[in-house]
Amino acid sequence: MHYVFHFGWISEYYPIILKGIGVTVELTLVGGLIGISLGMVSAWCRTLGPKWLSAPVGVYVELIRNTPFMIQLFFIFFGLPSIGFKLTEMEAANLAMVVNLAAYACEIIRAGIEATPKGQFEAGAALALKPLQTFRLIILIPALQRIWPALSSQLVIVMLGSAVVSQIAAQDLTYAANYIQSRTFRAFEAYTVSTVLYLLLAILLRQLLALIGSHLFPKVTTR
Repeated sequence: MHYVFHFGWISEYYPIILKGIGVTVELTLVGGLIGISLGMVSAWCRTLGPKWLSAPVGVYVELIRNTPFMIQLFFIFFGLPSIGFKLTEMEAANLAMVVNLAAYACEIIRAGIEATPKGQFEAGAALALKPLQTFRLIILIPALQRIWPALSSQLVIVMLGSAVVSQIAAQDLTYAANYIQSRTFRAFEAYTVSTVLYLLLAILLRQLLALIGSHLFPKVTTR
């Protein structure tokens, strides 16, 4: 079998590729910033917060971590409208990214908190700090310092997992690849380009997170 590779279509379809990259980056930024923030709050609830908050947060974390991301996405986009909550493709995709990452970030950050020496908690008590103040001023930064590489890896995994949002017609990079191959019938070339672009995005994201980590935690190697 003789196959002739052809990438001439890139000049015609590069706008949709760029749009797909932009959507994937947007999903990663929104999911990362809000998801990690909610993960911190959830980790506090499970470790240092009121007991009445720990149980429901624990149920949420286990529910999200033990169900497929695609099912979560479909539930948000197709299920919620049934009870009156209608979302656009991008709203549903962003919400699914946030909900998913927050659950995983919660457990990663919780591991960092639980590895904190008891002396730091005692220092907060000695300074008459409230539990939330102790967490924010004494515990949080060292905890993040311990788990930054794991948290960075999880964010990259979530970015790559965002490819499934194309299933609800969110116009990310995978949607662009599907669209192009359906028009050009050049599936090998279309998915080769998308694979290379995802690889570059993952490498750039890792480098960016390593750079952020080196500034936030200069004594820790984040690579």
